[in-house]
Amino acid sequence: MSKPAPIFNGLRLRCGHCGQGRLFSGYLKLNEACPHCGRDMRAADTADGPAFFVGFGVLILTAPFLFLIPMSPLPGLLKIGAILLLGLAITGLSLWLLPVAKAILLNLQLHHKSGQAEFDRNDA
Repeated sequence: MSKPAPIFNGLRLRCGHCGQGRLFSGYLKLNEACPHCGRDMRAADTADGPAFFVGFGVLILTAPFLFLIPMSPLPGLLKIGAILLLGLAITGLSLWLLPVAKAILLNLQLHHKSGQAEFDRNDA
């Protein structure tokens, strides 16, 4: 039996090793170990990567509307309503995608056994 892909399991918010255990005990609170296979999750740290990728992706998707709404021929009140609705959509999309991005990056990090960069210093 082949191991499940870390990206596919990240989309499902599951452990990248077994594909069964849940990665999070809360919204973004990572389990210390997989509840199914016991894989240690403390070795990985995604830092700000998920927030950067989600923010950048949502910005690419919604930025055209931030320019088009003010230039539209709509009355002022409708423009304000459209911008408020767009703000809610941006917030909702970001909150929905953040756990998925964190799960994918965490699974990839554990799958490839990546860690903190270490440099050799030769002070000869």
